[in-house]
Amino acid sequence: MSFHREPNIYVGQVNLKVQHLERALKFYKEIIGFKVLDQTEKTANLTADGKTVLLSIEQPDNVVPMQGKTTGLYHFALLLPSRSDLARIVQHFAHLGLRIGSSDHLVSEALYLSDPDGNGIEIYRDRAPSEWVWNKGEVEMAVDPLNFSDLLSGADQNKAWEGLPSETVMGHVHLHVSEMHRAEEFYVKGLGFEIVNRYGAQAMFISTGKYHHHIGLNTWNGVGAPHPAENSAGLKSFTLMYPNAAAREQVIANLKNIGASVTEENGAFATADPSGNRILMLV
Repeated sequence: MSFHREPNIYVGQVNLKVQHLERALKFYKEIIGFKVLDQTEKTANLTADGKTVLLSIEQPDNVVPMQGKTTGLYHFALLLPSRSDLARIVQHFAHLGLRIGSSDHLVSEALYLSDPDGNGIEIYRDRAPSEWVWNKGEVEMAVDPLNFSDLLSGADQNKAWEGLPSETVMGHVHLHVSEMHRAEEFYVKGLGFEIVNRYGAQAMFISTGKYHHHIGLNTWNGVGAPHPAENSAGLKSFTLMYPNAAAREQVIANLKNIGASVTEENGAFATADPSGNRILMLV
């Protein structure tokens, strides 16, 4: 989990808009295994360890269903501390009869599903960094079938599922963007990330500290995809954690140098990428 602490820049929290708060809460508690840290009539903060917010959900006024073929969230990804934790949630999903996607990415093993509003979710475990293969500055990743038999072979069949482990972190976010060149300038020259993998001309993975990716970017919803409506279900924003105020000040200066707007809101600095994905920069 050292890739998700200083001196790295990493995603701390994802903030979603949903159509029905209670429906979303039921899903995130009973299916995913979050605990509710606090809740109001229209919002809820969710946690794995009882103190750190990983996911915030909000039911806006006049909310409309998620629109297709727009920019926004492809998925957010919860990183579990161990392979046995991944096996245990597979057993939990199987017990519920839940249909899920899956993949072996070489650097990780991952499960995929969506919440009732269509927000994509990945739940994964990392292989040891010593097993990752780097070639000319890029980490090798793939979309291979997940070996469920091997994954489940070491699982304790008698240990009950108890929700997300307390050490769970927000591993990364993967975003739909409208154009790759401008996204690259914003995230690399502006926010301070490094490109660690290109998936043809349609996707790019970026990180700090040689992680396989803290952020994924793709144009799979179409080059030139429009922004979703402000009151659409989907991504509201996500937070990036910077190691200190000086590092954040440098990033703010870099963003302004490339023409990006930065505003201050209640002690946090906010910006948006060229595709309208909103980011809060914290220390």
